[in-house]
Amino acid sequence: MDWTLRELQFFVTAAEGGSFTDAATQLHVSQAAVSRTIASLERSVGDPLLRRVPRGCELTSVGHGLLPRARRLLAEADRLDQFLRTRHSQLRLGYAWAALGRHTAPLQRQWAKEHDDIDLELVRQNSPTSGLAEGLCDVAIMRRPVDDRRFDSVVVGLERRLVAYAADDPQWARRRQLSMAEIAERTVAIDRRAGTTTEDLWRSFGHSPDFLESSDVDSWLDALAAGRGVGVTAAATADHHPRPGVVYRPVKDAPRIPVRLVWWRDARPAGLTELADAITTLYAGA
Repeated sequence: MDWTLRELQFFVTAAEGGSFTDAATQLHVSQAAVSRTIASLERSVGDPLLRRVPRGCELTSVGHGLLPRARRLLAEADRLDQFLRTRHSQLRLGYAWAALGRHTAPLQRQWAKEHDDIDLELVRQNSPTSGLAEGLCDVAIMRRPVDDRRFDSVVVGLERRLVAYAADDPQWARRRQLSMAEIAERTVAIDRRAGTTTEDLWRSFGHSPDFLESSDVDSWLDALAAGRGVGVTAAATADHHPRPGVVYRPVKDAPRIPVRLVWWRDARPAGLTELADAITTLYAGA
């Protein structure tokens, strides 16, 4: 159908104000322009959308059906316009489970002081690429290997692995650290989509645990608190997701986790170099 966003805007403004005259004032055009524009939309639709009444106008049955859809479309167009206008002045940093742990707040404060031309916005999205593939962020924090050739990446730090379990766990309540072999004797809750724990982690230890699937960090914590399993995770999770009834302890013989920044190979975002340098410095000073 041959309609435009301008026609929808004129229609919505007139419908909400109940008057062509008021719509003209709000849109800074003439009343005749409002009438012509809405008439053009009605020709495209094939039905009247507004009927004139003594004190203004009112919606027809087709107009009632179109109005909420037009509002949603205009709102989405506004979001698209905002994205296009601000994409060089905003750096969206995506993450799935935990951002940068205890380094997150220092990074945000430091960035705000040093980069008044680019806003740093954190975006949480539980997906394998932390929202990068979905277009929800410009650069992503990832703790899993990046095999997709569409993306470039750089390692900005290393994190310890922790084991998380119910505070009143009958076997481990008094423990201060644990081993991979001990964890292999338990049921381990994992998020296969975005988590850092897989069967491969135990390949060199000769025995793999049973696994319990979880869909995100909240369901993972619920399972641990209920004693349904234990979890192995990056140290950042303990900083981002403290949970009453769940404790985090070091895993003494687990390999460290590389923390990566990942971005689209053909769309290197503004501020990426400065962001990578700032995060690397924070991890180096840990």
